Amino acid sequence: MSGVRTSAGAHEVAAAVVDPEMPMLTLEDLGVLRDVEVGPDGRVTVTITPTYSGCPAMATMRDDLVHRLADHGYDEVSVRVSLHPAWSTDWITPRGRRALVEHGISAPGPAPRHDGPIALQLTPTRRVVDCPRCGSSETELTSEFGSTACKALYRCTACLESFDRVKEI
Repeated sequence: MSGVRTSAGAHEVAAAVVDPEMPMLTLEDLGVLRDVEVGPDGRVTVTITPTYSGCPAMATMRDDLVHRLADHGYDEVSVRVSLHPAWSTDWITPRGRRALVEHGISAPGPAPRHDGPIALQLTPTRRVVDCPRCGSSETELTSEFGSTACKALYRCTACLESFDRVKEI
């Protein structure tokens, strides 16, 4: 890249950065990348929204964005974390959902909608979950926590394979 650094060029670079916990997804496909701006002084400001407020991957995402943009000539980069609106699994792109399934992770269904207070539920939510390997809906929840906190662990009773599912948020 040479000459004037543009917001579109910076966005293209930032959009290609992969999620450190699910490297089959870019930050754009995951829906974490919210905005990329280049100011008149050439300073880049990237806005990201975590999948949940305690996401341990945020520091790595920030560092990866800064390094990737610097590699492309954007020397002044800051990363801003925005918690509003809260991230939703509905923000995962169709390409991102396909990539999850191709890598053996069940993509989330539509995020739950709440118009008021959220009732406390002490039992696991029963979801219809298709196995990303064989496509069977004969699956069972093994653990509400999978390889990362934003995923649950399931087992297919048809092919007997275990798999992660991104939780609907």
